[in-house]
Parts: sequence; structure tokens; C-alpha cells
Amino acid sequence: MTLKEFKEHFFKRLSPLYPNQEIESFFRILIETYLGLRNIDVFLNPDKKIKLKKLDHLLAARERLVLFEPLQYILGQTEFYGLNFALNPNVLIPRPETEELVEWALKDADAETAARILDIGTGSGCIAVSLAKNLPLARVDALDVSKEALHLAQHNAQINAVEIHTLHQNILETGRFDKQYDVIISNPPYVRNLEKTEIQANVLNFEPHLALFVENHDALIFYRKIAELAKSSLNTSGRLYVEINQYLAEETRSLFEENGFKNVELRLDYAGKPRMIKACL
Repeated sequence: MTLKEFKEHFFKRLSPLYPNQEIESFFRILIETYLGLRNIDVFLNPDKKIKLKKLDHLLAARERLVLFEPLQYILGQTEFYGLNFALNPNVLIPRPETEELVEWALKDADAETAARILDIGTGSGCIAVSLAKNLPLARVDALDVSKEALHLAQHNAQINAVEIHTLHQNILETGRFDKQYDVIISNPPYVRNLEKTEIQANVLNFEPHLALFVENHDALIFYRKIAELAKSSLNTSGRLYVEINQYLAEETRSLFEENGFKNVELRLDYAGKPRMIKACL
């Protein structure tokens, strides 16, 4: 099969399921990953034959896209904050709004200080590794309830040539942390079950529900626990950063204020949605 023929088949198969712009993006990323080619190469040499083994990979990826499997899981990798991360279905796919949370924490940080940082619910390690990469003097702990996630986070630290310290804990069952921290940061589960109707199939059917959803009647369970633990584990001038549910922004802000946090700042993401909170004791 030639490049031109594959592209035609690729678009024909996916056009009933995805917008053309998204299909174009899928195609560009797949031919770059599996063939080492750019779009311009397809344009300049449309009759170039695709080797059979490479074609098998491309066709298999196409069929997984038909089932709405996220491209990041198909490729086993993604990019976050300018760094490369290995990825698998044991962890969430990092989102752009989480990059904004990292950016906020880094802007407040002093790169010359050996800060102690804790990332709660680290998943792929995207937050922990990005902070460690940009704050070389910091000591970064990465906590998760999933051993599989912690193995992947440690692997991603190695990929990006940084050191993180993993902690296998369920924070809902944790009384207090053994250490004091200058920064605690978290993107905990916050999507209510009632919001599942808003979730796209590629997320709902493939990403780990343990890292996504909370019960409708107790949607702030993780924030309440994080507030409790941070009160005893943050240093006097320490800072807490969390990603939040946009529909529960005011309730989450109030929760931290009621737990004794000062200067609780709610920030909008680039889409104008309330998605992040910073709080100090």
C-alpha cells in the first residue's frame, strides 16, 4: 500500500467518527511515529510504498482509533510540559490544564532553594517529574494508591533523568505524613458520577475510573483529606496547589477556607474555567 492509498483509507474509515482536523492530527502523528515521515513527505512522495510490518502497525492503530481508544495509549507515550512520558491505561492521560497547575507552582518557586515537594495521586508522574526537572535542588515525593502507577512514574523519572521518591499510600487511610513539605500539589479524582454523561467515550471506556470519579454525595472527599493532611504537613510558609472540578469551584474554595487556609486563590484555566486553587496556612 502506498502513502496516498493509506491516507485515503485512513480518512474513509475514521471520518464517520471524528472531525477531519482530528483525523489529520492522528495521521500526522502516526506516520511520524511509525514511518519517521512528515506530512510534506506524503505530499512530495505519495506513491512511496509502506513496508508490510510498518503497515501492520498503522492499520492496527487505525482500528484501535475506531474503538475510540486514546492515541496516547496506542502509542504508549505522550508529551507534558515539554517532556516525554511513557503512558499506559493504568494512569490518566495528562491534560493541558494540569500543565497550567505545574506552571503556577513553578512561577511561585525559588529554583535556588532545596524545597520538599509532595505530589498526591501522581499517576504517570507528570507533575512530580516536571517539577523535579525544573527545580533541580528540590526533593520530590510522588504518592499514589496504585503500585502500577508508581512503577510508571519511576520509569518516567528515569526517562527524563530526574530523581523522585515514590510512596505507596492511600491518602484516605493516612493519618499524617512522616515529613514536612514546602509544597503539596495534587490533581485528585473529582469528576462526579452524575457528570459521566459529559465524558467522551475515549475517556470513559479507557482511562482508569479510580483516578477520575467520585461519588455524587461526597464529591470533595479527596480535597477534605488533602486539607487535613496539609494542615499538619506543610511548613509555615508552605503552599498547596490543587486542580479542581469547575462545577464545584466555590465549594472547594470554601472547604479550604473553613479548614484554616489563608489567601485561598481560585484561578481560571486558559479556557476561562475555574480549575485550580492555591492555598497557604
